[in-house]
Amino acid sequence: MIKHFSYKIYRKPKNKHLHRLVNLHARLYNHCIALHKRYYRLTGKHLNQYALMRHIARLKQREGFEWIGGLGSQSVQDVIQRIERGYALFFKETKRGNKRIRPPSFRKARTYRSFTLKQAGWKLVADNIIRIDGRTHKFSLSRPIEGQIKTVTTKRDSVGDFWVCFACDVGDVEPTLAATGNTGGMDFGLKTFLTFDDGSTIESPECFKQASRLIGAANRSLSRKKLGSRNRSKALKRLARVHRDVVRKRDDWQWKAARAVATTYDVVWIEDLNLTGMKARWGRKVSDLAFGGFVLKLDYVLKSNGKTLSKRDRYFASSQTHFACGFVNKELTLADREWVCPLCGETVQRDVNAARMLKHGRAMLTALSVSWGGDGIRQALPAAIVDTQESPSL
Repeated sequence: MIKHFSYKIYRKPKNKHLHRLVNLHARLYNHCIALHKRYYRLTGKHLNQYALMRHIARLKQREGFEWIGGLGSQSVQDVIQRIERGYALFFKETKRGNKRIRPPSFRKARTYRSFTLKQAGWKLVADNIIRIDGRTHKFSLSRPIEGQIKTVTTKRDSVGDFWVCFACDVGDVEPTLAATGNTGGMDFGLKTFLTFDDGSTIESPECFKQASRLIGAANRSLSRKKLGSRNRSKALKRLARVHRDVVRKRDDWQWKAARAVATTYDVVWIEDLNLTGMKARWGRKVSDLAFGGFVLKLDYVLKSNGKTLSKRDRYFASSQTHFACGFVNKELTLADREWVCPLCGETVQRDVNAARMLKHGRAMLTALSVSWGGDGIRQALPAAIVDTQESPSL
């Protein structure tokens, strides 16, 4: 198992050399993009990454390209491999008919973020001191590095701070959370972040909304600064720092919430949400809640502890179908948070009902469809109807 450890490099005057390295890798990236575009324009074919690597190895011997020789050979290869992965994703999504994914393109040096070293080009001098490009840099060792280091990535964030990230092979990780034997269904919502099948809820702190005044003030300050001035650069960093604080608070809350869910359940059922459509309709609210990021964190925490995250199809009628009697309310709207079932007269809480349907799945729908006889009299049903193939823990 590969685990990542990130540490902040202390601010020092010699960090200007790290800025220079990141900018040089950005220059190489743009040069490779230009070669890709020219090769396609001349031949109509995609430039092979290995042919590009051989070309760059010869190119650094030519006059005017000596700066490439100042970069590590493995970091140069990593830049080319990044571009290749971008094109591979573009070709894959194009075949699927997805026109939202665009091919890799030119990037400004100030927005280029990182470079990666593998076996060579770095050395861990001490527990919290690393040598990169012949210069040592001290970082804040917030936790010990575990396992065998595979790659070292130096990142520059939007504020201008540097981070060193170790990708380590830690082998098989022992679970830290005990098995509970519980299976749960949970429904995402805009008003309540998570609603569980037992009626419990988790509210989102909405970190972006809380910081909206600070973000607005920083944006207004930035808009008053002259283009290209030093004051504008400072104002841009102040704005980036506010956004970074929002991301950190949201990530911290989501990791804690994901661990709380994993502590309670061994199998968790959720709905496969159409996040792109939700963002198009509700915009900033969906981005602030960050459902996609939470699902990734929850999946990681569950898998690392031998537990399971499963998804129902996005067209599964979890909200419209009454869990108790099977009545389908086709006139249900998003504004209806509660509704009275005309079949059994029970008041249905929309989110709790959806979480219960997500937990039990298709077997519940099948059982409910045959539970009513031709004379309108409901037949007896088992106390708990669960799809055993989809919920193996039960």
